Amino acid sequence: MKELTPNLNLLATLDAGVVVFIIIAVIAIIVLFNAIRIVPQKQAYIIERLGKYYATYEAGFHILIPFLDKVAYKHSLKEFAVDVASQMCITKDNIAIEIDGVLYLQVLDPRRASYGIENFFFAASQLAQTTLRSEIGKLELDKTFEERDTVNANIITALDKASEPWGLKITRYEISNITPPKTVTDALEKQMRAERERRAQIAISEGDREAQINRAEGEKQAAIKQSEATKLSQINEAEGKAREIELLATATAEGIKNIALAIQDKGGQDAVNLRVAEQYIKEFGKLAKETNTVILPANIADVGGAVASMTTVFDKLKK
Repeated sequence: MKELTPNLNLLATLDAGVVVFIIIAVIAIIVLFNAIRIVPQKQAYIIERLGKYYATYEAGFHILIPFLDKVAYKHSLKEFAVDVASQMCITKDNIAIEIDGVLYLQVLDPRRASYGIENFFFAASQLAQTTLRSEIGKLELDKTFEERDTVNANIITALDKASEPWGLKITRYEISNITPPKTVTDALEKQMRAERERRAQIAISEGDREAQINRAEGEKQAAIKQSEATKLSQINEAEGKAREIELLATATAEGIKNIALAIQDKGGQDAVNLRVAEQYIKEFGKLAKETNTVILPANIADVGGAVASMTTVFDKLKK
């Protein structure tokens, strides 16, 4: 029994040592695990040592001193989109309108973002609202719709100056909606309807004017073409008549010439006398058919004398 007691005491001592070793190993592993920090991409950790700023750890593997260092702040270096709540703004002409927007910002200096301000999201949103009210107060209602880009640019400029001590960069500000009162909306709709009707009337009148101008121009061109066609027709007709007269005169001259030649031939004189006698009798016959009253020459029976007189005339013409 005396020999077994020391062995049991030794075993108990060994078991206690193993337990303590295991406990120390576990604590060491936990401490080592807590000392290791892996910072993800596009993030930054603010490290404090004994409650004071020590360093800014960016993406990568880092080791902290246990019980002395701690991660005080974690910041994302990505661009944030912050919804700016809608608010009532008073325009220069005293019209209350409701406006909301979206603010885009980015952390450039994690240390300033940690110690420069308590909540930079809330601060930037409030600053955007106050700046927006100030900018809208400088504009009339009609200009708020037209000068949206100018208002956005002015808000960004003002926020950049104010947020520089906070380590922030205001990249963009966009007005989402502008909601005027119902009465103003109705008035704007009536104004736009009247403007559209006015433009429609102007378009119709301009169309009528263009149509009248085109018709007048067409009629003018038609009249010119018609006058040119008439001119050419008259010229052609005159040339045709002149050619006809020329040909008729030539034919008449040729006929007279041929008659004269025929008269000069043998028997020509007798043929002329016969032709004159036939015409003389024929004409008196026509007079008898056309009227009941006929004026007869004293020597109507002397047809040969009439023919002789006509022959005398032809002889004089030949000479």
